[in-house]
Amino acid sequence: MWPGEAHSLAVEKILFKEKSDYQEVLVFQSAAYGKVLVLDGILQLTEKDECAYQEMIAHLPLCSIKSPKKVLVLGGGDGGVLREISRHSSVELIDICEIDKMVIDVSKKFFPELAVGFEDRRVHLHVGDAVEFIRNTPEGKYDAIIVDSSDPVGPAQELVERPFFEMMARALRPGGVLCNMAESMWLHAHLIEDIVLVCQKIFKGSVHYAWTSVPTYPSGVIGFILCSTEGPPVDFRNPVNPIEKLEGAVNHYRELKFYNSEMHKDAFALPPFVRKEVKCL
Repeated sequence: MWPGEAHSLAVEKILFKEKSDYQEVLVFQSAAYGKVLVLDGILQLTEKDECAYQEMIAHLPLCSIKSPKKVLVLGGGDGGVLREISRHSSVELIDICEIDKMVIDVSKKFFPELAVGFEDRRVHLHVGDAVEFIRNTPEGKYDAIIVDSSDPVGPAQELVERPFFEMMARALRPGGVLCNMAESMWLHAHLIEDIVLVCQKIFKGSVHYAWTSVPTYPSGVIGFILCSTEGPPVDFRNPVNPIEKLEGAVNHYRELKFYNSEMHKDAFALPPFVRKEVKCL
């Protein structure tokens, strides 16, 4: 997915390497970024900078609506997104559907500071295919859906196609929100434009692109598509449910390292070249 580029991390020790039913799962100790999780040769997270991704993908949608109660996570088998959702005391139910149980087991062993999210009593784990899960979800069940998928190759290909977005829109209540991982604005403008165009046709509320800095991801940034369904309007740029005003949220499990309300607002500022290349934004 990144022709002509390479990014190196010094490996101190291989901690785990095995083939699951879906992909190769690798964990190694790096010299500079702590433990690293890699799936099919693609880096997923490091201990040092995972906070930037996990905190932003969870709180950008959840801080944009008042008192979210039911949340669905698709993917996210490392548990980091669950850890962040659990900061929101209004949430009553957290469903997670992850296709690869090995990712969950490996994360619990090697990344306990992320996998702690599975320990929350509100979490209900479903091991299986996300497309099948969302297909069988009752209409309007969730206040928010967060898609923490790997890159759109192999088993994750269906997660960037129109039928999947249509099913997610159906599973959201009026005024419900979706946050979907959406690649790098430096590398995949064409893919971002395709996803935005699809979402604009499906979601009748609002559709926005936001981004954050993750040093170990290709180009050093990653983006998110944020959408709302028709209903109570959602202004993603201005959090109505600020994390700083939620009792105990900032220090739940561990202190927030990256996200705050200022970072939330700034995430939607787009450079001119992005608006030029992704004309639908």
